[in-house]
Amino acid sequence: MTDTYWKDLWLHRELVYMFSWRDIKLRYKQTVIGASWSIIRPLVTILIFNFVFNRIAHINNPSVAPYALMVAAGMLPWQFFSTAVAEGSNSVINNAGLISKIYFPRLIIPASSLFTSLIDFLISVVIIVGFMVWYQHVPGWQIVLFPVSVLFMLIATMGVSVYLTALNVKYRDFRHLIPFVLQIGIYITPVAFSSKNIGEKWRLFYYLNPMVGVIDGFRWTLLGDSVYVPGTLVSLLTSLVLLWSGVKFFRKMEKTFVDEI
Repeated sequence: MTDTYWKDLWLHRELVYMFSWRDIKLRYKQTVIGASWSIIRPLVTILIFNFVFNRIAHINNPSVAPYALMVAAGMLPWQFFSTAVAEGSNSVINNAGLISKIYFPRLIIPASSLFTSLIDFLISVVIIVGFMVWYQHVPGWQIVLFPVSVLFMLIATMGVSVYLTALNVKYRDFRHLIPFVLQIGIYITPVAFSSKNIGEKWRLFYYLNPMVGVIDGFRWTLLGDSVYVPGTLVSLLTSLVLLWSGVKFFRKMEKTFVDEI
């Protein structure tokens, strides 16, 4: 049965494109500046963080790059993660009418939300390019591994997203809980600061948050910052476990989606 499911997933792969394109059109329908919101939202947050944490609080910046550039390299993967998780967790509920009428592997729905957020992410890369030009920062050889950092980000995000998508169908309280957790998450994830600011005693434990390793990876490939290898491996392992167990949990729960919805 499992082999059939994955075969069906491959046969229905075009649905990922169809759902993603539909979501993109709906997201920017009747907006004045359209996809520019993918640049404006993270850019405004970066500028606020730079003013509050750098100019006022004078937070320690161990990065080789200026503070604003360090925050930009952390903001892009976080913005992708928070958007993909927020939209992915509601994706099955928002497609309730479709699910109750026809069969297709339900995993396609959160996967399409991930792809939609990836489009926004690729647009927002303009921000990091702009900051690099402004600060005259030239990336090192690590930039060739940037796609690996993006893959790491996708694995971490998909694992969390499929878990929360399944839970949100069964327990509607998660619809209110997820935005709240994501709101707090930006402050406990090293977006406005470096993971190097975490004390040695708690540092390895801190990397159980998979986004810590993802952000460190971005800062290494884009800025040339050093990485804490044991911690990065912990984040990668956590991401892979979340993806494996999340998909397994989703597969178990999707059998009851029609009844729950």
